[in-house]
Amino acid sequence: MTRSFGVSLLACAALLSGPARAQQPPSYLGVDISYANEMDDCGAVYRSGGKVVEQYAFFKSAGANMARIRIWNDPTWTPYSNLRDVKKSIARARAAGLQVLLDFHYSDDWADGDKQLAPKAWETLSTPDQAKALYAFTHDTLTTLDREGLMPDLVQVGNETNGEIVSSLARAKDPINWERNALLFNAGIKAVRDAGAGAKIKPRVMLHIAQPENVEPWFAAAAKAGVTDFDLVGISYYSKWSKRTMGQLGETINRMRHLYPADVVVVETAYPFSPEGVDASPDLLGVDSLIPGYPATPAGQKKYLTDLTQLVFAKGGVGVVYWEPSWVSTPCKTRWGTGSNWENAALFDFKGEALEGVQWLTTPYVHPVDVEFRVPATAGEAQRFIDGDFLGGIGARAMTRDGAFWVYRTRLMPGAKITAGTAATAQAVADAPALEATVGQGATVIPLKL
Repeated sequence: MTRSFGVSLLACAALLSGPARAQQPPSYLGVDISYANEMDDCGAVYRSGGKVVEQYAFFKSAGANMARIRIWNDPTWTPYSNLRDVKKSIARARAAGLQVLLDFHYSDDWADGDKQLAPKAWETLSTPDQAKALYAFTHDTLTTLDREGLMPDLVQVGNETNGEIVSSLARAKDPINWERNALLFNAGIKAVRDAGAGAKIKPRVMLHIAQPENVEPWFAAAAKAGVTDFDLVGISYYSKWSKRTMGQLGETINRMRHLYPADVVVVETAYPFSPEGVDASPDLLGVDSLIPGYPATPAGQKKYLTDLTQLVFAKGGVGVVYWEPSWVSTPCKTRWGTGSNWENAALFDFKGEALEGVQWLTTPYVHPVDVEFRVPATAGEAQRFIDGDFLGGIGARAMTRDGAFWVYRTRLMPGAKITAGTAATAQAVADAPALEATVGQGATVIPLKL
């Protein structure tokens, strides 16, 4: 057994510099306003402080740094969210100074946690041919956008892909055939990498799962099947459809960022500012979506968003995206009725005035600091492992050799009290005496001794 023992953190703390410093991840505070063009065509008017505003420019000025935009393959039922419409949306986002996350649904209609319907043109293809079609659609879309100066900064390979993608409704709910699923996912990921290879912007790849209870088992199965080349984990979190509390969402985020070399984003969330809307179209979020302590009021909506975002950052996530803040009621008809199913969960009130929830974007959040656990390396030592309560119970993690030391770099909240131990084998860490320490206010080295 290898022993480790506590030392004075204040006496041994030092600022990380040079190669020892963990790379600070980007932060994303965004809005999915894929309805923007449709809302404008339907006559929606948005105001802030009584003045009429343009959606993209308004959210940029309100503190957003990213716009999320969806794309369907061949949505003959609507003139929106096709390539022509997406070009217009990305151009508007770029004009406002926003980064862009392009969300491929790989369907002619909505793809979500319950259904992943294959585009009509792909329905009868074999799986290898579907993979080729998925690659071509992704690659051609991105290279077309790049030629027009519209390459997105981030790309989702699928939307809420809980079930088997490019499939039928029944199969999407069945156990996933991971040999097939992995072939399709890897085709999409490769298309993004290939399209970005010669482009000025090389999009980051996100994989996206709905509701935190589904995230860890899905990514574990994906990794086992060989789906490993991604930069971000996207999570949808709606209390109406999730069995997890906000706190449990935070625990999932913490475990995921230690399990995979990827940033974690809550890429969809929303909260109602009113228990019901004012038009005849049924509301998707109502009293069944409420969390104790967060009433369906403008103030309750703001508190939900600020508390959720602080939780995401505190647990090591890198951002939150609101869906869909400007889907307000208009005289236009949808397949569900006239108006909007989301008007009581937008970030504008029923008269089109911006709500206080928008201030979530400029709240001064507390972010984690860089922390490096370091233990001297001994001659001939092949590997060293670390375990601690900050890992959320995922088990010992391998440390990295850096010169004369084994190191494990992460980011933790300042003031966090932690317990950590190290050993030469993963099995031995649990039996090793642990270090107890408090994370300092700045980047910190926590030395562990043999």
